[in-house]
Amino acid sequence: MSATVLRVAETFGPTFQGEGPASGQRALFVRLSGCPLACQWCDTPYTWDRSRFDLAAQSRQVEVAELLGWVRGHACELVVLTGGEPLAQQSALIELARSLTGDGRRVEVETSGIIAPGGDLLAAVARFVVSPKLANSGLPERRRIRPDALRAFAASGRAVFKFVACDPRDLDEVGQLVEDYSLAPVWVMPEGTSEEQIGGGLRALAGPVLARGWHLSSRLHIVLWGDERGR
Repeated sequence: MSATVLRVAETFGPTFQGEGPASGQRALFVRLSGCPLACQWCDTPYTWDRSRFDLAAQSRQVEVAELLGWVRGHACELVVLTGGEPLAQQSALIELARSLTGDGRRVEVETSGIIAPGGDLLAAVARFVVSPKLANSGLPERRRIRPDALRAFAASGRAVFKFVACDPRDLDEVGQLVEDYSLAPVWVMPEGTSEEQIGGGLRALAGPVLARGWHLSSRLHIVLWGDERGR
């Protein structure tokens, strides 16, 4: 694929960033298609799961210039590049992120942390929200944890680390990854696609997360709109 073309699942916003350190902030979203992982609780399977979705119908190839035109039509500072796995399309992602930053936008990239960012991408992105997958994803460790990539993000000074926890027992695994790869700062977010699941998860996680000195993230978009796509 050309370095000026991205495979895009959807664009949406302005809305609110629902997760992590920018939660509650107005944002535009560019969701890219394709992911080398297959997490069992993934809430965007239409970006990668060929067994359930026609990926050709769920995505389209879009020139970077077209995406820039869409963003420029909105007065919104924060632009979130998400997926799927955005770094699987890193060459064209660099062009988009660099142009957005040049426009005065603040670019946030959401990634699983399995692909290391190159220097050009690091220079163009304000913050990487890196979400290493735990055993609760249903994937073997060799697929979901890439030590060199995690170390690169940790050393960049531009990354925060957000973990999806199904219950407090997952926090021991988070703690081991934090120790092994010097990950900081750390955010923990409950898994769930309903307000009830998110509320219950937050209540169960709050005490243990606070005791470990980490941050707690809700999923604001789920609380507001449920599991509605494009919100």
